[in-house]
Amino acid sequence: MRTAIQLAILIVFIAASVIKEMLSNPENWVDQYGDYLLRYAMSRLRDRSLAEEAVQETFLSALKAKQSFEGQSSERTWLVGILKHKIIDHYRKTSRELPLFEDQSGAEPEETFRKSGEWVGHWTPGAAPAEWGGDPTRELQRKEFREALQRCLSMLPERLAQVFILREIEEMSSAEICKTLNITESNLWVMLHRARAQLRRSLENQYFKRVPTANL
Repeated sequence: MRTAIQLAILIVFIAASVIKEMLSNPENWVDQYGDYLLRYAMSRLRDRSLAEEAVQETFLSALKAKQSFEGQSSERTWLVGILKHKIIDHYRKTSRELPLFEDQSGAEPEETFRKSGEWVGHWTPGAAPAEWGGDPTRELQRKEFREALQRCLSMLPERLAQVFILREIEEMSSAEICKTLNITESNLWVMLHRARAQLRRSLENQYFKRVPTANL
């Protein structure tokens, strides 16, 4: 009769064998996941060379850590998780070099509100964009909208783009973003407001003026 220790060793061996079978041959990773990971990285880094470098580092890290793959997610999800950490590391490094406010709005961090009480960057009566209408969820499913959003994101100053991506796309908490980018919560909310305002203006011109309201 097998002892408890022998059974435990057997279970570990079987589990390791199963996990090993869950991973495909690393030689096929580029063909299987390369395009998807590159699109993922491009949408967040906005630079093809940086995106390609991040994907390459992801494959190398995955190759070194393949024994730690526990099979709790799909292989692609596991690779995306590694890539996400590479991107956040890039944000963390560049945050030390970027100016805190680089969006040419003329408002310093302490100039959060106008004398009239409005938030700096808030729409004035004559400058507000038109109502978009339609269902936001349906719009996100449109390829044309996603492409327009990506173009608009690419035009944002890097700091604002990083803040928007971490908050709205990666859904990180305010505390996590502030720690990653080394900013205060007050800075975070000012930059988020500016990013959303600039994206709205850009999307108004890049997408919504070209799409008939009836199709939204």
